[in-house]
Amino acid sequence: MTAAQRWILHADLDAFYASVEQRDHPELRGRPVVVGGQSGRGVVAAASYEARAFGIRSAMPGFRARELCPHAVFLPPNMAHYAAVSAEVHSIFERFTPEIEPLALDEAFLDVTGSLRLFADPLALASALKRAVLEATELRISVGVGPNKLVAKIACTLGKPDGLRIVPPEAVREFLAPLPVRRLPGVGPVLGERLHELGIHTCGELARAEPSVLARVAGNRASGLVALARGEDERPVVPNRIPKSYGEENTFEHDVIDRDRVTAALTAHAEAVARRLRRDDYRGSTITLKAKLARARGTRIARGPGGGREPFYPLVSRSRTLSTPTNDGQRIRDVAVALWDEAALGEPVRLLGVSVSKLEKGSGRQLELFPSARDRLGSTLDAITERFGRGAIGRAVDAPRKITPGRTHKRGDG
Repeated sequence: MTAAQRWILHADLDAFYASVEQRDHPELRGRPVVVGGQSGRGVVAAASYEARAFGIRSAMPGFRARELCPHAVFLPPNMAHYAAVSAEVHSIFERFTPEIEPLALDEAFLDVTGSLRLFADPLALASALKRAVLEATELRISVGVGPNKLVAKIACTLGKPDGLRIVPPEAVREFLAPLPVRRLPGVGPVLGERLHELGIHTCGELARAEPSVLARVAGNRASGLVALARGEDERPVVPNRIPKSYGEENTFEHDVIDRDRVTAALTAHAEAVARRLRRDDYRGSTITLKAKLARARGTRIARGPGGGREPFYPLVSRSRTLSTPTNDGQRIRDVAVALWDEAALGEPVRLLGVSVSKLEKGSGRQLELFPSARDRLGSTLDAITERFGRGAIGRAVDAPRKITPGRTHKRGDG
């Protein structure tokens, strides 16, 4: 190893939400546990490895998970608790390096290049990190180490569960060559199928492909895909990455078109987004409404390397950019409702979401001599919620009825 050699570590807690539940409730250990997916419209947020043995995976519809394993234990997500455990793990990461880029509650990239002088080699550092997490939290974490983010993440994924895999620079091409092209970031179901039509199935085949040939299916991304297939990735680890957006979305147990129920759901989402914006000291200018139509239009290739097909529900989105950024729930709600009215969909929806993007730090704004009543109200709502819980206070509208947990973005959409 030379002084200039970069070493990136990707750490990913195994079946995080389900593992926390099994840790906290010993009677669940060894049993198939599914977090989320409790209703017919809900989706799986996490599945223990015992549940995965039956084919259950994250993002799978709850009804399908029940078909695969009727005797599984289905639990509601406890995101506040998972976030607290995640913060504890993050503090352990800080013992090894300050260069940490969180990706989600359960995973992060760490640049450990500058920390290796304290350890014999990358293997010793990664082993010490795994032990520290296990001793402090009783949770197992998989670790991949390589010369860049791409290699570290793939090595971590292939080592699960409770894995530790290191790929030195000289072994990168050999490591990637036999892997399917779907392992590469940016190669989704559609592009993967098009590459297969060209006779390209593995990263090794992609690495040898002519960019001019790839351009037929990948356009101007062709040369970048070849570079990834060769293990070339110069992306740095970015500590305290600024989120691109904050969003909340939920799937209705029954299709909805009634405006009162839609308004109630949009109000709840807007307030939740606003609360998180204020917590992290952000304001946003662009407000987006997301709606998934209830009637399927055929099928599409399922997400994930496993393939298969699933119903395709069209997604409709509408956005509006404000003249000044905001973190006020009422303002976000008013825009979201206006976007719903303008969309005039005329048919039921199965999912609604609200997000705020084009963010800026609130601390960078000039302080007002006399803060608005809305600003004071927001901080007051936050204080009451912090003390008494999320159901303690809300806007004067009916709470959304029969909404099942959907995907919630706790740091933004990427």
